[in-house]
Amino acid sequence: MIAEVIIDIAHSDVDKIFDYACDENIEAGMRVVVPFARSAATGFVMRLKEKSDVPPEKLKKIYRAEEDYPALNRECLSLAGKLAARYRCPMALVLRLFLPTEMRTGKVGEAKRTFARLAEEPFTIDPRAKKQLALAEFLRENGKADTVFLRERFGSALKALTDKKIVLLEKERVLRDPYRGISGERADHTLTPAQREAVKKIGETDRTVCLLHGVTGSGKTEVYLDLIAKQLAAGRTAIFLVPEISLTPQMLSQLRARFGPSAAILHSGLSAGERFDEWRRLREGDARIAIGARSAIFAPVENIGVIVIDEEHDGSYSSESSPRYNTFDIALLRAQYNRCKLVLGSATPSVETYKRAKDGEFELIRMPDRINRRALPEVEIVDMRREVRRGNPSPFSIVLREKLKNCLDGGNQAILFLNRRGYSQTVMCRDCGYVAKCEHCDVSLTYHSEEDCLKCHYCGTKYHLLRGCPNCGGVHLGYVGTGTQRVVGELKKLFPAARILRMDNDTTSGKEGHYKILKQFAERQADVLVGTQMVAKGHDFPSVTLVGILDADMSLHFPDYRSGERTFQLVTQVAGRSGRAEEKGEVVLQTYDPENFILRFAAKYDYEGFYEHEIAMRAGTAFPPFAKIVRVMVVGEDEKEALEALKTVYRQLEALYARMSDKFLFFNKMHSPIKRIRNKFRYQTLMRLTDGAPLREIYEICAAADYKKTLVYVEENPSNLS
Repeated sequence: MIAEVIIDIAHSDVDKIFDYACDENIEAGMRVVVPFARSAATGFVMRLKEKSDVPPEKLKKIYRAEEDYPALNRECLSLAGKLAARYRCPMALVLRLFLPTEMRTGKVGEAKRTFARLAEEPFTIDPRAKKQLALAEFLRENGKADTVFLRERFGSALKALTDKKIVLLEKERVLRDPYRGISGERADHTLTPAQREAVKKIGETDRTVCLLHGVTGSGKTEVYLDLIAKQLAAGRTAIFLVPEISLTPQMLSQLRARFGPSAAILHSGLSAGERFDEWRRLREGDARIAIGARSAIFAPVENIGVIVIDEEHDGSYSSESSPRYNTFDIALLRAQYNRCKLVLGSATPSVETYKRAKDGEFELIRMPDRINRRALPEVEIVDMRREVRRGNPSPFSIVLREKLKNCLDGGNQAILFLNRRGYSQTVMCRDCGYVAKCEHCDVSLTYHSEEDCLKCHYCGTKYHLLRGCPNCGGVHLGYVGTGTQRVVGELKKLFPAARILRMDNDTTSGKEGHYKILKQFAERQADVLVGTQMVAKGHDFPSVTLVGILDADMSLHFPDYRSGERTFQLVTQVAGRSGRAEEKGEVVLQTYDPENFILRFAAKYDYEGFYEHEIAMRAGTAFPPFAKIVRVMVVGEDEKEALEALKTVYRQLEALYARMSDKFLFFNKMHSPIKRIRNKFRYQTLMRLTDGAPLREIYEICAAADYKKTLVYVEENPSNLS
């Protein structure tokens, strides 16, 4: 037999099929070790065939298979070909998406432990050997036990009985179970009439994609779980995606409560061993539900019955590393391959998604009411300009302080949202205006009070605190802006008895960082949760009756056409954390722009009003979904080479523009808003394209750009234009 192999080297020079002779034990989808150039290399078997165009005497033979099973199933192989063609990137780069990284590099494999069991009786143990007798009795009662435990408990008795062959040792595969403490409590799964109607519509529609547009607290999760239950009962599998790692333990708890060990979790926060074992459980069919963030869309499940993308509007579903895919595109391909439903859920769908639903391309299912028709929390907009005029320098308005006091006095919980971590945004010299910046990135440094240092939020570099201005020598240094650390400090002064938790990138390191904080808050071990956007999505805390939004303007004025949409989504999502049980919820929204129409729509939970206003603006200015934004990024360590690459690529794109200018609404080159990150210089060519634009040619021009220290790549409708 002949195997067609893709070598696991992500370079255009070797991005092609190589034929190898192979034995009968080789299957399509296997990882194999092959002779390549003057050494050995790992490759992927794409398919098998009877004959090759390579003469038999020149045909090399596969050395061995890396595993005794195909790591990639047929669907993965099919999908990889489409993605490589779509994003014009090496096939090896795409194939890697379907495997745990450490599995590819040989740094992880099955975990095995040695267990002991008794040999078949009869056997004789000296009655004076008390520990040997106790060990034999223990194994009689328990069947088998881990040898590490037995040595700790019975000492040398284990070796003595092993030497006499009274105890036999066997190695067994053990699973490294992430979040092993999470089981979830079984609850009543009776659907409300609105939930039953949603499930019915999704089941009956002939459209592949369904948008479940339900307000926060409307019970979308129970709809997802019911859809998954139906598919599992039919012998199929499911993929459940959430935007934040912080949401996966909570959702895993609900899935395990409902489906037991059938749910496996996949995300970057797991250890290498845990990720491999969860992947293997899915590949072998021991687990039938894959849950995780963006990368879980590549889970090795077969015969998929439903794919769910919760909080579909979230920007984290777009990959920022090559290949720069959008999760929806991959999910749609998998749904079409498996002839299953792709369910998108959100209280604040993206403008592009909602338009496709309203135009009839997707099935639109609305859930406009909370469970049991509970009222959405009232939103009070507070004008922070008045607070400044009153001489209030605090991050908290008088209104928010009073409501916090009432909330805590009533034995309830509160969430305070501020989308900026650290103590203050930056350090500034009041004498000359100098702002402390990172040496490696063109961004200002943030002061972190707990570590008493300045930190770059792009590359992570830490700096000693300034004692004087390096520019003018002045000592009048000021801390400008407010971060989550400062909010916690101010809260402790105002409410010394309050128990406060902080949730941001600085407090959630490690696999269980998010889970521990959320578990503490859910168990009422804290009164106030202060956090960034991590606290805005999907969490359900019945005792939260107050949400404070401390700087609603922060994302409103970014130089990005999506800034209004993101602000509406964030405000609506975080407001929805309040009043989810019996007690009425309240929201205090602090802003320096109280008349802003985006904030007004958000305060009324008026998605339809926001959408109609936003879609009219997009239509008038020809922004997505009425055009496609394409950015060609040039990133390099050597600024001279990066500029040369930019000029070369731009000239070729310019020739394309001259030939098809009617397809271009905008075309220009410039440096990125943040010119340097991690000592890499960043330049870009921005384009706004109409339907029928030469997207394939743009990808080909960039794929052909080959530089030693400079990377050239394409982004479509990038989620972050900075």
